[in-house]
Amino acid sequence: MSDSIVLNSATLDCPDAGRLADFYAEITGGKVTFRTDGWATIKGSGGRLNFQTAPGYRPPTWPDDASSMQIHLDFDVDDLDATDARVLATGARKFENQPNEHCLVFAHSAGHPFCLSTDDVPDQA
Repeated sequence: MSDSIVLNSATLDCPDAGRLADFYAEITGGKVTFRTDGWATIKGSGGRLNFQTAPGYRPPTWPDDASSMQIHLDFDVDDLDATDARVLATGARKFENQPNEHCLVFAHSAGHPFCLSTDDVPDQA
């Protein structure tokens, strides 16, 4: 028996698990592999995400030091312009405040922030 720990998945609370799973399956090319009234799972090339319906869910605000982000996901992309258009077409909302030129911050329908980033990060040395 090994003492290694391997990340299995992340679970996001939200108002509608199935709806949020559909959103992330659409933007990542993943597939919804499990769905009940209160839980949904997607699997894709980058792993697995779970979504849990949480009664009374309140979305985080960003950027706001007084608000907890709860979770945010980072996705690597090749073309920011193309992926920007694609996630907006699926219902995401782009925040007005953006951190830099190689990362775009959005929120999905449940309000969790997520980032699309390229490897075009300037050298800091």
